[in-house]
Amino acid sequence: MTRPDKGAIAEASRTSNELKALGLNNQRLVVNGVFHASDKTDAVANAFEALGSKALDEMPDNLRGLPQDQVPLRAFDTVGLPALRALLHSKTHASTSASPFTAPKMKQGIGLAALADELAQAGRGLIMVMGKGGVGKTTVAAALALGLVQRGKTVHLSTTDPAAHLAGTLEGVVDGLRVDRIDPLVETQRYVDKIMASKGAGLNEQERALMLEDLKSPCTEEVAVFHAFSRVVSEARSAFVVLDTAPTGHSMLLMDATGAYHRQMLREFDSHGTAHLVTPLMRLQDPAYTKIILVTLPETTPVLQAKLLQDDLRRAHIEPFAWVINKSILAANTHDPLLQARLTGEAQQMAKVENGLAQKTYVLPWLAQPPIGVEALGQLVARSESARAQLYQRDSVGKV
Repeated sequence: MTRPDKGAIAEASRTSNELKALGLNNQRLVVNGVFHASDKTDAVANAFEALGSKALDEMPDNLRGLPQDQVPLRAFDTVGLPALRALLHSKTHASTSASPFTAPKMKQGIGLAALADELAQAGRGLIMVMGKGGVGKTTVAAALALGLVQRGKTVHLSTTDPAAHLAGTLEGVVDGLRVDRIDPLVETQRYVDKIMASKGAGLNEQERALMLEDLKSPCTEEVAVFHAFSRVVSEARSAFVVLDTAPTGHSMLLMDATGAYHRQMLREFDSHGTAHLVTPLMRLQDPAYTKIILVTLPETTPVLQAKLLQDDLRRAHIEPFAWVINKSILAANTHDPLLQARLTGEAQQMAKVENGLAQKTYVLPWLAQPPIGVEALGQLVARSESARAQLYQRDSVGKV
């Protein structure tokens, strides 16, 4: 499954190759949400269609060779039996007649400038950007890191995402910003070398071979990535660290490891007292140390998945700091009937987030040109209205 989006297609291509490496060659590609403008005078709709078409035209060869189905973008959310049944009929449409729609005014407004300002006030700390795959976590993480640099801070921007899109999103080097990734293969080898050098130092060749075989367990990678994550978390004691996390499932496995380590340390220190014990989980639970930013799209399923993630975090006594609603069509000026018909549902999801789920909500509009590169990302967090307007006006399709 993919969407007609460059990043989503790249992720699908990577997944396809990984499955083929496992011998799973019976694959079929489904492209969901393919949009065709019905009003050729609507600049937003034309740009929306062109962006999707370009992504499909540039599809990697490994996906292009697969049997393919395309599901058109619908005027309704595909939730519930009637909507799901409608997907089976290519000519089934909800009513696309819509009166002019006025976007509701969000309390925190448009863009990430106010969020970057508030984060910068702490002087240091860990900022974790979380959410399901494809919602724009990497864009938000990179923009916030640049926003902190704009405000005179030194920042370490890292990622636990296997897809590792950070370098391609930034497309440049910035003074005061260090960018790297937690590479599972590199961290696993580093951990194995460390164990073999310490615990394997006094063993004979046969014993070392047995130890090395044991270290090939999948658990070794989990432990190694957790150690790397812990190092990154500890850096935030004296500087800003922005962490672009993996999609929700991978991130929760990391959080589970963090919780398991915390419980183990409590047991080991129980007889000696825990007054001086600080585990990574304790740092994540400290709102003065860690700020969790949840990223979602203004659609039913992404909002629900972000809510479930927030519920999981709260069970671990970690309270998210803010939500970012990405790619909002409400923030663009469109009169295309299909896009107009979707605005009511989008407004409902945005109101649900702001009025019942999030402590703070920030909105990024859909842009005809994705914010890639230092300049475009920096404008998402720029303080001045005119600087932010440059980003939206360069497309000649959006408005703040």
